[in-house]
Amino acid sequence: MAGETANNNEIVIPSLTRVWLAEVGTTAPTDATVAMPTGWRAVGLTTEDSLKFNNEPNFEQVRSAQSSYPTRTFQTQDASTIEVDLQQWSGENFRAVYGGGEIAGVTAQDSKKHYKFTPPRIGSRTEIAACIEVIDGGKNYRYMVPRTMQMEGVNTELAKTKEAVLPLRLAVQGGDDSDAWYVITNDPSFAPVAPPTNG
Repeated sequence: MAGETANNNEIVIPSLTRVWLAEVGTTAPTDATVAMPTGWRAVGLTTEDSLKFNNEPNFEQVRSAQSSYPTRTFQTQDASTIEVDLQQWSGENFRAVYGGGEIAGVTAQDSKKHYKFTPPRIGSRTEIAACIEVIDGGKNYRYMVPRTMQMEGVNTELAKTKEAVLPLRLAVQGGDDSDAWYVITNDPSFAPVAPPTNG
């Protein structure tokens, strides 16, 4: 079977990325370029180099006396995470970064509107749906994640010399009845290759 042909058109440079969040169960986009359906919210500005989608499967190996190498390897777990640093501070971004919580108005002595954010209590974190949108010229990719949960600690640097970012760290949740995550794209290089025919 011949190897792939060198093709620089298949190199992806993410010239524009966006991160969208929604309540679990919100209608997902049907393709890679349609407008995001009602209910999806863009998190806004993010740092240039922080966006990552990680996939880390775990394996176990069987070793036997008759071989110096594993005689069988099998997968035991799968794990995927989304990482991105948010530059925009807002109530909804705080809720995403801290895994939920409540926002309420408070009575202020200066007669201006003030608000109180309370992080979620143990056991009350909420799942959210996520979409990572990657655009390279005319090629569009959307990583769709129906269920995620914020499962890491939050470390926010409050330094005088740079912007303070909100670290969004989401762990992909899954189940046997649906895809834990998938990618939809208009990239023609993803088209299935027809099997060779015997002439």
